[in-house]
Amino acid sequence: QVQLVESGGGLVQPGGSLRLSCAASVSVFQFNVMGWYRQAPGKQRELVASLTSGVSTNYADSVAGRFTISRDTGKNTLYLQMNGLKPEDTAVYYCNAKKYFNDFWGQGTQVTVSS
Repeated sequence: QVQLVESGGGLVQPGGSLRLSCAASVSVFQFNVMGWYRQAPGKQRELVASLTSGVSTNYADSVAGRFTISRDTGKNTLYLQMNGLKPEDTAVYYCNAKKYFNDFWGQGTQVTVSS
């Protein structure tokens, strides 16, 4: 079994920063791709950022330059550093890990950007 436990969400003012964490119960080396998705009320889930083989990153246009995805192999943890947060970033953020045809998800953490 694989468990992904997220933390770090909360309420922040526009322009502020948050760091999301996703702790995996297994070595992150076994995952081909890890990423962060988000879903706002009334909208479809969207890919925010991904990390392939631990070295290649991709970002949604809406967050490029503001968000950074990374991992700590020693802690088996995936991170999403979010800077310059905007109200449009408000959503539930989900950690995802892929190994071939298998998908694993965290429980989600709420991020609210509001003054």
